[in-house]
Amino acid sequence: MSSEKFSSYDVLNLFFDDGSFHQTDAYLKSGSGDAEAVTGFGTVDGVPVFAFAQNVDVCGGAMSKAQAKKITKLYNAALKTGAPVVGFYDSVGGRLEQKYELLSAYGDILRKSAKLSGVVPQISVILGSCLGTSALTAAAADYIIMEKNAELSADTAGGNASSDANEKAGVASFVCEGVQDCVEKAKTLLGYFPANNLEPAPAFETVPAYEAPDKLPKFFADDNSLLCVGGGYGEGVCTAFGRVNGYPVGIVVTNGGVITDEAAGKIKKHVRFCDAFSLPVITIVDAERFESIGGASGLVSVYADATTAKIAIIKGSAVGAVYIALAGSTSGADLVYALPEAVVSPVAPKAAAFILDDSIAGAPVSEQDALADAFVKENLSAVKAAQDGYVDDITEPSELRAKIVAALDMLSSKRVSTLPKKHTTNI
Repeated sequence: MSSEKFSSYDVLNLFFDDGSFHQTDAYLKSGSGDAEAVTGFGTVDGVPVFAFAQNVDVCGGAMSKAQAKKITKLYNAALKTGAPVVGFYDSVGGRLEQKYELLSAYGDILRKSAKLSGVVPQISVILGSCLGTSALTAAAADYIIMEKNAELSADTAGGNASSDANEKAGVASFVCEGVQDCVEKAKTLLGYFPANNLEPAPAFETVPAYEAPDKLPKFFADDNSLLCVGGGYGEGVCTAFGRVNGYPVGIVVTNGGVITDEAAGKIKKHVRFCDAFSLPVITIVDAERFESIGGASGLVSVYADATTAKIAIIKGSAVGAVYIALAGSTSGADLVYALPEAVVSPVAPKAAAFILDDSIAGAPVSEQDALADAFVKENLSAVKAAQDGYVDDITEPSELRAKIVAALDMLSSKRVSTLPKKHTTNI
């Protein structure tokens, strides 16, 4: 655990705006003592938020039917009012003497959290020990922030519980040093989200773009607005939140080569969250293939299912299934832009050159690569894709921000009617 000593009240007062925290169920008892968690509401940067913090000073913060009652009551209030929920976890486990009542208490929390999913954002902040069934309740949130010395595992013996293990497994979105950094990260993350799925995301004052952008997505994002999520999981892709002209967006960046199954899972989670809260998704495409059909079909489904505004930017190669899943008509992209050097091809570009131009294979071996490159430049270029109707516009990086700003403004009123169904079954 962190060497810093913070009570549950300290944590909640750090989290909420000064003087805004109001405790709920302050007198509720657990057996002969106080309940093992503090619950309440207040504002974070002026926005109403519900939060709870396990009180390690009371019976080690152990889960009990009384603690569960306080937390589920908080969830009910969040469901009625449409305000986000943030939970701060630090507990020795559960009050085992309560036996089956304890199991029922965990089940109540998990059921309420599931009902809230996609209705209001949920964040779990792990400040100490969170093992066993407690870990399941924490992992039910949309995003998990861990203090670097905290523990999170469904294994009560603490297997693979470290922050490093959880970050590599894609469980922890952020690892922070110290309680205060964890609290600040939770507040920063909330700043990108609407309060619930029926409200627009908070708009900030318009700020300039990065003064000296060196790579996407800095070409179009507001200065210092990017927040990467997903840690070291799914290397080869980056998922992030950012702002464009003050408005929050979700960003997906593929960085060439192969989209692994881990990377596909990372993208799916990000796009589904953004879609649930109507955050526009900007996808920067540069990849040639998927590691497996499972990763490919999952991304096809999640992009096709998403009804939020979707913009694709083809930076490098968009080949075959990658183009179909992330930028083609299957993805439902509202607008597709390409940088001048982009390549759009049904198969690996050089392979396409040899397949589509028989003369290349008949040329001397020393000349084949140059001939294939020339074929790709002439027949699989961004210009050719635009002429054939598969790209809406070709843009220089310096012009990209203005185009994205205009596109997001136009798409802000996007409405999509869908067939009645419970949910997609193959995601």
